[in-house]
Amino acid sequence: MNGIETVTSTFGPKETMDRLEAAVRSRGMTVFARIDHAAGASSAGLVLRPTELLVFGNAKAGTPLMQVNQAIGLDLPLRALVWQDMAGETFLSFDDPRWIVSRHEEDAKLAGIAGDMARGLVALTKAATQRP
Repeated sequence: MNGIETVTSTFGPKETMDRLEAAVRSRGMTVFARIDHAAGASSAGLVLRPTELLVFGNAKAGTPLMQVNQAIGLDLPLRALVWQDMAGETFLSFDDPRWIVSRHEEDAKLAGIAGDMARGLVALTKAATQRP
């Protein structure tokens, strides 16, 4: 899957998402939404393993991308998905910001910002999925 990074978590889905949300907030980022897809499925009479989406960001990081190409706003704010597979393993997936800017053909202009964002996402992912 082009541009999608997936990491295995040592925690269950709820704890992974709680840790991710706490890490995002502790870094001064805004949490726009936490969407429980499994709860939505249940309300429609369907079954879905634990699957939650966190929508978050920081205008200081995202705005410069959109100043170059406003269509990048289709991919912002950032999103991370915590999900559980059939074997009960928990994963955290996100779009690599470097892929996002390349998708909009702006990688040459925005490589530095995208790289910084990618490093930040890796740090958030580690905080959410690994024991200290």
